[in-house]
Amino acid sequence: MPEQRAETPAANAGDLLAAYRPGDSFLASPAGVLHGTGTLAVLDRLDALSDALADAGPGAVALGAVPFDTSRPAHLVVPETVRTAPPLREGAAALSWRALRGEWTLTPDPAPAEHTAAVERAVKLMAEHPELRKVVLARRLRLEGGQDIDVPTVLGNLLRRDPDAHVFAVNLPERGAGTRTLIGASPELLVSRKGRDVLSNPLAGSAPRSADPTKDQVNAVELLTSAKDRHEHAVVVEGVADALAPYCERLTVPAEPELVKTATMWHLSTRVTGRLRDTDTPAHALAAALHPTPAVCGTPTTAAFDTIGAIESFDRGFYTGAVGHSDADGDGAWVVTIRCADVAGPALDLFAGGGIMPESDPEAELAETSAKLRTLLLALGVDRTA
Repeated sequence: MPEQRAETPAANAGDLLAAYRPGDSFLASPAGVLHGTGTLAVLDRLDALSDALADAGPGAVALGAVPFDTSRPAHLVVPETVRTAPPLREGAAALSWRALRGEWTLTPDPAPAEHTAAVERAVKLMAEHPELRKVVLARRLRLEGGQDIDVPTVLGNLLRRDPDAHVFAVNLPERGAGTRTLIGASPELLVSRKGRDVLSNPLAGSAPRSADPTKDQVNAVELLTSAKDRHEHAVVVEGVADALAPYCERLTVPAEPELVKTATMWHLSTRVTGRLRDTDTPAHALAAALHPTPAVCGTPTTAAFDTIGAIESFDRGFYTGAVGHSDADGDGAWVVTIRCADVAGPALDLFAGGGIMPESDPEAELAETSAKLRTLLLALGVDRTA
């Protein structure tokens, strides 16, 4: 395999955004921005990354996505060329905002009433099977327009609106003719590794933001004091800590969650930090050990996964998978694939889900998914409730 080229870092993230074209790989985070072009290798398993990166030379980087169902193939690319830039931060305001032109047809799957019925079914199953502690149920919203979707514009809108999120656009296997792109702005870090330092930032428990500052603060306080949401969050943190413990000689798990916010949502957040036992454990191996977390599947994992398959009416594909990068030294960062869309030609599928607990209220769960869908709807310039 030829060695990967690392070009001179760009002055800012805007330069990389301007250079992005569908088919490239683009990852922006609070740590920096990566833009990959061309293809040296395409892999379908995380455990094949280390060898491919070694073949691509010192400092090589691989980027890509893993589906929700770990038995299905991933789509991971070692690019020919990688450019980097500093984090976006204050530069976000300089990015232009452009709504996509045209009219949209919106088709929910399932319909809102069917989703509340699905939540009721999950709550009933948990009552009948107390060992099933949490199930995450999602909705898909298909949007179709009259022309191919301008992916770079959507990417720029996401960066401008949520500059502190993990914003991504990565190529997926084609479905029919043309390019297919997984695009989104995830607030949730699955895992990062830098040297021996490990960080995971699970989010669970959510409330919508409000344009009214007083109402927005009330929503935040109610979330922080909600027994249901704190219980849901604790289940996720427990699962993350249990998965990381075998790999870490030291693991720190805060006793209380914090509040974090995106442009559209409040979340309960816990930063789990650790120190690796073995420096040969790469970031993608940690991602494989963690995925899927209870934040996107439920607990226990196998029972929750089977319940999702029995209740949900659609194939999640890469939604609630993982997207990220690893380098030849084993460092990297992988995020949970939420607040995302699967884009192909003039159509895209948006996704949003919520953690169902024994005490969940179906109407509240429906409202939560509607609020989460607004991240991508607003990036498209569609100010509608789904």
